[in-house]
Amino acid sequence: MIDDVMRARRSVRRFTAEVPDRALIERALAAATSAPSASNKQPWRFLVVTNRERVARAAAAVREAVERVSRHVPPALQPAFRAYGDYFTRFESAPVVIVALFRTLTVLSNLVDARLAEDDVARIAIMERDSGLIGTALALQNLMLMAHTLGLGTSGMTGPLLAADALREIFEITPSWEIAALVPLGFPAEVPPSTTRKPVSRVVEWLE
Repeated sequence: MIDDVMRARRSVRRFTAEVPDRALIERALAAATSAPSASNKQPWRFLVVTNRERVARAAAAVREAVERVSRHVPPALQPAFRAYGDYFTRFESAPVVIVALFRTLTVLSNLVDARLAEDDVARIAIMERDSGLIGTALALQNLMLMAHTLGLGTSGMTGPLLAADALREIFEITPSWEIAALVPLGFPAEVPPSTTRKPVSRVVEWLE
């Protein structure tokens, strides 16, 4: 059952050195592309990175960004922030790194005229960008669930986006695409314990 898969999936940050067969990776990506998206625009692209030199450069860029930001954190909190920032480079140990890209859904912004109020223009811009990002997030959930059923480990990482500009250069991403997340993928070298979840009663409000 799908709920069993969702409950069993874990965010994996340590991997074996074995590189998964390309067919396994493609099955996970096929699941990703079955996700729904606004206007069925399918606003995603996926870079499958196995080149170790690029991954190492990406991790170094993220470390540099963490250090740069840490200098602007209160001194007493800097050690904790650096420890937290260490998680942002955990993709470095994975044999495969999937870079999930998204594109803004430009539909309504092309239809309205120049007399539309600025606040409406701003709301449309936010909606169109978020539509692309949300669609790609749905695709990533599919990818991660399928990877789990295939015996692979993953985690969804947005921390590396502290170094988004450097990552764009390293992964040769064209200006029309933005990075949604990095997803390390491989055979897990750990089985992380389950984490607590807020009860439904705490996060749901009924408007009746």
